[in-house]
Amino acid sequence: MTEPITAVDIITAGKATSLTATVLAEWAEKGTPKQREYLHGLLIAEQQSRHTARSTRLLRAAKLPMIKTLDGYDWTNIGFPAGYGRDQLRCLDFLDTGGDLVFYGDVGTGKTHLACALVAQACQEGIPARFFTTASLVAHLRRAKDADRLDKELASLAKNRLLVIDEFGYLPIDTEGARLLFQVIADAYEKRSLILTTNLAFSKWGAVFGDDHMAAAVIDRIVHHGRLLHFTGESYRVKHALMT
Repeated sequence: MTEPITAVDIITAGKATSLTATVLAEWAEKGTPKQREYLHGLLIAEQQSRHTARSTRLLRAAKLPMIKTLDGYDWTNIGFPAGYGRDQLRCLDFLDTGGDLVFYGDVGTGKTHLACALVAQACQEGIPARFFTTASLVAHLRRAKDADRLDKELASLAKNRLLVIDEFGYLPIDTEGARLLFQVIADAYEKRSLILTTNLAFSKWGAVFGDDHMAAAVIDRIVHHGRLLHFTGESYRVKHALMT
């Protein structure tokens, strides 16, 4: 038999709404057990509705190329660092400390899928997140700079607790683009979390930035509070390709 709803139960549920504790306490005391149960159910429904609306809004703002989940995800070919595994990753614990993740491995081994799934999960939990390919992020920042609103755009990006930079190193970046990308990564240090997906070892990042010193500064920031996940195996797309 379930316990009757108390005034404390109603106040706890109502604090997540715009109702004040004073009003909730007053009406909770007036109500019968059945009325309290009804009011409590109403407030819980309001909480759930707001959570769903926020999650939907955040997911739309994340600009994911595809919605992915961790359900059925194949973890077989991922090498995790010592003391860190899928359970910690699934609970998004790295966001609590502004930690970074580098997903390193060959094309088609599940890096982007996992990054998208983590962004979607963050949004479901009410955490602002955003997804970019490296090329789209640089182009986005370049347009903002040309329109004299770079500071505003950087401030907008800073509202996200998680930022994914996908396909790092896949395409060359010019000097201005490298500086803009560096600014985003440097600004996030110890404040927000980054996920970078790449098929390049750290030793080759200098070629991406066109400057070994800039690459070293980026790597220094990322590895300080970061973890490297190594993806191996055959490309999923090649393995399941219609064309042979």
